[in-house]
Amino acid sequence: MAPYLSLPTIHVLYENPDWLPPLVSGLEDEGFTVELHELDGGLVDPAVPPAEGIWINRISPSSHTRGHHGSVGLTRDYLLWLEAWGRTVINGSRAYEVEMSKLRQDMILRKHGIRTPRTMLVIGADAMIEAAATFDGPFITKHNRGGKGLGIQLFHSVEHLAAAIEEDTLEEAPDGQFILQEYVQSPEAFITRVEIVGGRFLFAMRSSTLGGFQLCPSDACQIQAQAEKGPDVCPADSGSDKFSASPLTASDPLVAAYISMMASEGIDLAGIEFVEDARGNRYTYDINGTTNYSGVLGEKIGIDGMLEVARWIKREVAARSYSTVPARRAS
Repeated sequence: MAPYLSLPTIHVLYENPDWLPPLVSGLEDEGFTVELHELDGGLVDPAVPPAEGIWINRISPSSHTRGHHGSVGLTRDYLLWLEAWGRTVINGSRAYEVEMSKLRQDMILRKHGIRTPRTMLVIGADAMIEAAATFDGPFITKHNRGGKGLGIQLFHSVEHLAAAIEEDTLEEAPDGQFILQEYVQSPEAFITRVEIVGGRFLFAMRSSTLGGFQLCPSDACQIQAQAEKGPDVCPADSGSDKFSASPLTASDPLVAAYISMMASEGIDLAGIEFVEDARGNRYTYDINGTTNYSGVLGEKIGIDGMLEVARWIKREVAARSYSTVPARRAS
């Protein structure tokens, strides 16, 4: 009897169901059985072993914006539970701690010799004013834990920031932690996002900043944004103008630096963002572990991001977990 290979079950930790369909579809197309685990409330019993299989962490730092205030804290302990029992976790506890803090991202990028904008963490109005006074030019505020570019505001002076604090126009940040960051003026209104999966460059895309800094590429995000504009805007066109292919290639030294950094820091997949100034200096400022992919752009460039993730899991991650069992006899 010839043996056949049985794929392990894929367990997906999530808090936003709108982001699931492309991933689940890609995994099922590759023959995986998928089990979904919503993490907002719940329990962790360290004496009980988790289910066998491969676990994927899809809990976003922006979960609180969807009313899921318990997701981040629960996920931190859940991931440690999985790892303590020896489960394979894609973007496990080390990667998650990086994603949860813009300050940690800056320190890790610097450790690996990757240029970043000047970045400071502040808590409280007095500290924010003190930090702002040290910037020579424009700066932005953002949440230390955030996603989709939420909470980003541009300021041109400490007086400008002081007025915003006085008028209470800064969006409240989780744990009160704000980042003040040097504003890098780009000669063109876009940032570049580099998608890396399992140590391999997938593609790079440009995200237009003309409409602001909320740059989540997920089709679900774009459909929601279009819906807010009114019923006459076609959701099928979501993302068609905001996202475009970048000429960046796998041979670029910055891509190599990203891949090396991810391997060293335990990050399995991510979308990493940078902006280029007028002199050609590239400043990296964000590591998105719960990366999403634009389906509209994917069709244009012929790459289905989540299908490529599923293929990588099957080709490399699941290969270490295959079990060989006897083939069934034909009846």
